[in-house]
Amino acid sequence: MEEFSQVISYVAYLLPAIVVGLVSYFFFKGHTANEEGRRRYLVQKEAQNKVLPMRLQAYERLTLLLERIDPNKLLIRVKPFSDEVSKYEELIIKNIEQEFEHNVTQQIYITPECWNLINAAKNATIHIIRQAAMHEKDGDADSMREYLLRNFMEEITPSQKALAYIKKEVGELF
Repeated sequence: MEEFSQVISYVAYLLPAIVVGLVSYFFFKGHTANEEGRRRYLVQKEAQNKVLPMRLQAYERLTLLLERIDPNKLLIRVKPFSDEVSKYEELIIKNIEQEFEHNVTQQIYITPECWNLINAAKNATIHIIRQAAMHEKDGDADSMREYLLRNFMEEITPSQKALAYIKKEVGELF
């Protein structure tokens, strides 16, 4: 019996130490998880402050791309060097492709939906130019320009649609 009472007295001494150990373990576990979350938040906030200007610059460059491949502005800027419709068609499409390739790296800073819309605007513009070239195959390059400009005066261009989406997306950043 004496041994049993001695074991109970040891347990009586150890029980408060075990309770204190468990409480401190859970307290420090919660504290370290909270600190880790706080550190992660601060790092993410710092990264956001550095990335936001880069994202805005990407949106600016893509806006410039869309403005430059907009048929209304492109046809005024890129004048035909010969009367052949096919050569003018090639020149315009080459100009669009060069503008696009110059800005292709900007896709890493924008949403995939926005990039897909910009790519679709480029492809739609090229398709419309090819259709106009087929329509005016008997004419000259100036008649093709007039045909395209007349058609786009009345319609919203693919570039304008993509530009509206960019403006909406940038508005959501703030």
